[in-house]
Amino acid sequence: MRSLVGFLAGLLFGVGLVVSGMADPAKVLNFLDLFGTFDPSLAFVMGGAVLVTFIGFRLVLRRRAPLLMERFDLPGTRLIDGRLLTGAVVFGVGWGIGGFCPGPAITALPLMEPGTLVFVPAMILGLWAGVKVRESRATSGAPGRGGEASRTSRS
Repeated sequence: MRSLVGFLAGLLFGVGLVVSGMADPAKVLNFLDLFGTFDPSLAFVMGGAVLVTFIGFRLVLRRRAPLLMERFDLPGTRLIDGRLLTGAVVFGVGWGIGGFCPGPAITALPLMEPGTLVFVPAMILGLWAGVKVRESRATSGAPGRGGEASRTSRS
């Protein structure tokens, strides 16, 4: 049942990305181009998403547990560290250069656009390289966290 619900949620998310224009890199780049061909329409999409998430989290976290799992899987820390900031910068630069973030890029794969066909493998390579760097640091004893951040459950 969890797989079916996960599939349906992902499908709804993907359709929402396509309908909203988030899977169109030209629209995204126009949104980011404040002094050129600025298109503010994605701000409404993002604002709607933030509002739904804000309300949704408030309602869902009132429950003792999620519907299809034994417990909530929430971040165990609110620490803003170099790793988080580096990831945010890499994400933002990639979004600004490519016009994609991971979800819309994967959603746009069936369109077979050349930009998508370059961006997605580069994104996967970057994810793989990040894991390798983290593993290397963990085995060499380099400073910083080598593993995943601790997670806590809500009971």
